[in-house]
Parts: sequence; C-alpha cells; structure tokens
Amino acid sequence: MAGPSALVLFGVTGDLARKKLLPAVYDLANRGLLPPGFGLVGFARRDWAAEHFAEIVADSVRQHARTEFRDDVWKQLIEGIRFVPGELGDNESFERLKRTLSDLDESQGTGGNHAFYLSVPPAAFDVAVAQLRRHGLADQPTGSWRRVVIEKPFGHDLASARQLERKLARAFEPSSIFRIDHYLGKETVQNLLAFRFANTMFEPIWNRNYIDHVQITMAEDIGIEGRAGYYDGIGAARDVIQNHLLQLLALTAMEEPTSFGADNLSGEKRKVLSAARVCGDLDLHTARGQYGAGWAGGREVAGYLEEAGIPADSRTDTFAAIRVDIDNRRWAGVPFYLRTGKRLPRRVTEVALNLRPAPHLPFAGTDVRALGTNALVLRIQPDEGITLRFGAKVPATPMELRDVNMEFGYDSSFAESSPEAYERLLLDVLLGSEPLFPQPEEVELSWEILDPVLDHWAGLDSAPDHYLSGTWGPQSATELLARDGFAWRRP
Repeated sequence: MAGPSALVLFGVTGDLARKKLLPAVYDLANRGLLPPGFGLVGFARRDWAAEHFAEIVADSVRQHARTEFRDDVWKQLIEGIRFVPGELGDNESFERLKRTLSDLDESQGTGGNHAFYLSVPPAAFDVAVAQLRRHGLADQPTGSWRRVVIEKPFGHDLASARQLERKLARAFEPSSIFRIDHYLGKETVQNLLAFRFANTMFEPIWNRNYIDHVQITMAEDIGIEGRAGYYDGIGAARDVIQNHLLQLLALTAMEEPTSFGADNLSGEKRKVLSAARVCGDLDLHTARGQYGAGWAGGREVAGYLEEAGIPADSRTDTFAAIRVDIDNRRWAGVPFYLRTGKRLPRRVTEVALNLRPAPHLPFAGTDVRALGTNALVLRIQPDEGITLRFGAKVPATPMELRDVNMEFGYDSSFAESSPEAYERLLLDVLLGSEPLFPQPEEVELSWEILDPVLDHWAGLDSAPDHYLSGTWGPQSATELLARDGFAWRRP
C-alpha cells in the first residue's frame, strides 16, 4: 500500500489519462492500495471547477476501470480530487498548483509527497520540468519526496535523450526520475523472468546451442487513430523498437541477476544491450514500410498518406523490422528479429524462441514432412500465456509426425485477472520502487543500437516500402528473414 501522497497529472484531458491513468488510480483505490491520505490533481488547459473534473474522472472510471465501481471507494477518492486550470508556460498556473498541493498536504495529510506525471507531448517535457524547478515543486523537503514520471519516447535520438536526461537531472535526483515503459508493467513480461529463472527445465537450452533464432513481434491492427501530430516524424521504429522491443530483447537474452532489485536487473540488461548491434549491410538487415489502403477488421480503411493530418510526401515508417546480433558467449550466431507495425492482420505481442531442427536420422522424409520448428512462444498480449510447440506421432500411422501445442493460459490457470500495467507502475512510483522502470543507461544503449538504422533510412532517396492494410508488412520484411533461411511466424 502506498503511503500518504498526491499524484499530479499534467495533460489530464488526453486519451492516456482518460483511458489508462485515471482508471488505474481508481483500481488501486478499489484494491485497497491507496491510503486515505491520497490526492489526485488534474492540470490542463480547461476552465473547469473541481466538481466538474470529478465528474470527468468518474466517467473515465465507469468506462475503462478494470474493477467494479463502488460508491464507498469513490467517496473516499473524491475527497482528494482537485483541478488546476493552466498552461505549462504560465507562472501563475504553477503558483496555483503549488497552493493546491499545500492545501492537500493540510486537508488530506499527503505529507509533501508529490509525484508529477507528464502525460504531455515530449516537446513539452522541457517546459514542464523547468516550471516545476522554478516554482520549488521539485524541491524535496526533509522527510518528504518529489518524483517525476515521463512517458516514452525518451528523446528522438541518442543526442536528444542525453539532453533530456541533463534537464531532468537539474530538477530531480536520479532516484526520483521514473521513465515509464508500460510493457514492463505487464504481468506477462514480468512472468518472463519467473519463467526463465524459477524453473530448471528451460535454462539449459536457453542459448546458442539449442536456439536457432528469436522473433519478437508487436503487431497492431489499428492505424494512427487520429494521432498524426504525435506519430508522423516518429514512426514505428522510434515508437516501439527503441523501447518496448529492445526491452523485451534484453529480458529474453540477459543473464540471471543476483536479485530483482533495480541496480542488479538494470545491470544485466545493460550488458546485453552493450553487446547488441545491427550489423552488416543495413539494406539487407532492416526493413521499413508504410501502410496503404486495404481491409482491416472487416472494413475498408485508408492508407497512411490519406490519414487526416499526414503530409502527402511523408516518409514516416508505420512498419519496421531489424535483425539484431548479440556478441556474447550465450547468443553468438543467434539472430534476434524485431518487428512492429500498424494495420497488420491482428493485435499481438509475443516472443518466439525457435529451436534448432533435429537431424531426423531415424525418420524418413515422409515421416517429418508436416513437422515444423520446435518453438517456445511467450504471448505478451492478448490471450496471455505460453505455448510449447513440438512434434508428436499421428495416431494410426506407422511413424508420421505433426506439430502439436502444449498451452499455458493466464485466464485458465489463475482465478484473479491480471492488473493493468499502469496499476502496477503507478503504485511503484508512489512506493519509490524502481525495478520496472528503464534506467538512463538502458535508454542510451537502445538509441545506440537504433540510431545507425534511422540515419541509414534518412539518407535513402526512396520512400518506405508499400504494404496493404491487413497484411503482415512489406515484401522486404519477408526477404529479411528469407536470406537467412527463416520465415516470420504468423501468430
């Protein structure tokens, strides 16, 4: 349970706050994980009274909360709800915020413990942090704490990421800066660590001797959903590969930490990211695409260049795939293929470890003609679980083999539904628990891996390869694996 504290949400009128953050706050309260001395402050460019803001929060909770709406929980939560209208660059707005937090410290007993969640565009981080510093809101009184939370992307490239870190460090202590990658808050991602290090049966094969290649996929069936202002110029590689997928790669490939404390966990991830690189000819080991018109979810959809707010000559990638090699003893020679895209056939995130083929010496060709690759697949979302694919004999045949699956599903194995990622991460911010938040060195190493790819793409005369909405990406992505003798999984 969190101690007395106040959470300030900048940009509280945005989709992230309405659909994820506000419902997560309520779900935490409903689970008894927020104290009576808790305050929730919204900050946005709206001329709202606190009562109207409370109604907005209630509507968001009823629509998007994971747990049922309970009047007794809501009555306790509403006591600490406040709203501050204002602009990020306006000094008087921040003075109002300062007075509001002082009032909460007195009336709710929040004790000067304040977390500032910057649910604003990355370009606004500088102004928000500077204002917090200028008005003393980042100052940490004795016996209290002040923390800041920022959403990815953490910079636009390595240079801007370092610049962002310097500006954050001027206002907050390193241990008070929380970089949210919501994938790390997912139970299924955390289960990857449990699966690897709590069980003895898989660790002996978790290396180059048995694993042929690894595929990490985050596919979305939606388009940009009206977010042209954010997405155009960023693209799939910056939006997903630099953070989500490289974090999944690090957790999949790292050595066992001595504990799951922030320093030990981050230390092992840094070792992997330091050894990872996109090597060789970048035209052969990378692919980028941009969706065109097609069919998705049973309806006809527009192409990226026809989306509202997108320039007709945009070269932003909506699909990106790269091959990453890890130069260490465990993974030398094992390619990791990372791909992400919008307007693909379905929404799915998974890590698939494909094992080396057996020599099949006792079997005739006809025995194994229907046999594919043994695989261990960790499904992050949806249908969260783990699949083990292996060959089995077909009944009533002399010796014919076929692929079968052994399944573990969260829904069927546990009575309690998994908390949303933001529930876990918001609670960890209030508790000051850091293991599930990327450290600045991890962010920089991820940019060092991706920057050469982005620079290469920026120097090309051609636009991203075209692919139809509702398909699995451009032909260049298929060729990326085909050159190595592999094929993408169809989840």
